[in-house]
Amino acid sequence: QVQLVESGGGLMQAGGSLRLSCLASGRTFARYAMGWFRQAPGKEREFVAAISWSGGTTYYTDSAKGRFIISRDNAKNTVALQMNSLKPEDTAIYYCAADLSITGLRGGGVDYWGQGTQVTVSS
Repeated sequence: QVQLVESGGGLMQAGGSLRLSCLASGRTFARYAMGWFRQAPGKEREFVAAISWSGGTTYYTDSAKGRFIISRDNAKNTVALQMNSLKPEDTAIYYCAADLSITGLRGGGVDYWGQGTQVTVSS
């Protein structure tokens, strides 16, 4: 069992930055790929970014490339999403996710979800 807890969400003006963090606990021996998804009101949950267990492989959705950076600290069991140049369309609930396969995670195959943290970007 893996528990994921997100933090760092909030309200930010367009052009600003936020850093989301996710703390994993439980089955920490497992080599989980980690990622972030988001869901805006009335829309489907969408993939944002993912990082392999080693940190050597990352994926980003096109809208995040060049603005967001995903990273992880395995010693602390954390994964972070640095979000720069925020846009109103980034407004959503952001969910931390874990899966044993990064390709599966990227494709929506998620073993564990966090509770989510709200990110609101004003115009």
